[in-house]
Amino acid sequence: MTSDVAQQYSNASEDDRLSRSPHGRLEFLRTQELIRRVLTAPIRVLDVGGGTGVHAEWLANNGHIVHLIDPVPEHVEMAATLPGVIAELGDARQLPAPADSVDVVLLLGPMYHLTESEERATALNEAVRVLRPGGILIVAAISRYLSALETGTNGSLDVTLADAVREVIATSDYDGHVGFVRTHWHTADELRTEIEAAGLLDVDIYGIEGPAWPTLDHAGQHNFPSLVTAALHCARMLEQDPLLINASAHLLAIARTVH
Repeated sequence: MTSDVAQQYSNASEDDRLSRSPHGRLEFLRTQELIRRVLTAPIRVLDVGGGTGVHAEWLANNGHIVHLIDPVPEHVEMAATLPGVIAELGDARQLPAPADSVDVVLLLGPMYHLTESEERATALNEAVRVLRPGGILIVAAISRYLSALETGTNGSLDVTLADAVREVIATSDYDGHVGFVRTHWHTADELRTEIEAAGLLDVDIYGIEGPAWPTLDHAGQHNFPSLVTAALHCARMLEQDPLLINASAHLLAIARTVH
């Protein structure tokens, strides 16, 4: 993990990332919904890059056996206090778990922080190594179109930002122009290709938030309760639409290892 990533997560509260903005709240609801479609309790879940345990907490509450791995010591300390969650320091590229030992691996953060394709391939291969035959891999990614939709909706897209926005759409290399650290942003097709290259089968890609998320942010937290039901319907309707899937802020891939 690079020093700027460590500083980002040491200085910013990862614990409330999915509640402090309307699109974060929508992301949390939809991520839960998509994961619950494929899980049956109780199973062993390895939550890689799981942060402070935002998803580990509800998974443990649902009866799953959850082992969280994260490279940030502050995150591990917080996650370790959650009932039913085991947490330890670790890296997605070298998992502290034996082969064929878990039913599900979550990679809900590492794929965008691993900016080199070789690093992402290593992380995916590690996930395959620790999954039992027929196990499930669930991977999140940031869409290349996030900043175009965000800045185009909130009024900040101008000539000073236009080149940077075009660059991430063309190359996937995000330079931090709307906050956060340098990261790799995917398209749905690119995410599928990387996962299939690791030998996984039946790869399904979903748009998590759907295209209504920037409007939720523009409307503000106080309007979230009145708008979220329609936004959820929209996200579900278009979650695998090939023309609009990349309009989500985040993508979620669900795949299975060979039996």
